[in-house]
Amino acid sequence: MYALGLGLLLVVLKWLEIGPVAAWSWWWVLAPFGVAVVWWTWSDASGRSARKAMEKMEDRKRERLERQKEALGVRPRNRR
Repeated sequence: MYALGLGLLLVVLKWLEIGPVAAWSWWWVLAPFGVAVVWWTWSDASGRSARKAMEKMEDRKRERLERQKEALGVRPRNRR
C-alpha cells in the first residue's frame, strides 16, 4: 500500500514538474507501481491475504461475543 501511495505522489510531482522528480525518467516514477503489483501477487500466492482476512474475521467474532456477554451481564472468565 505504501508503494502505491509513493507511486501516486511521484506521478503527481512528475506531471506538475515539481522538484527533482521532474527530471527523472518515467521508468523511475512508475517503478513503485511495479513493486505494488509484485507485492500483491506474492501476498495472494503465499496465502498471506487469506490468513489476514481470517484473523480479522476471528477478531470481529471475539469482540462481538464479548459485547453480547457484557450486554447479558455475564462476566467473561479470566484466562490464566
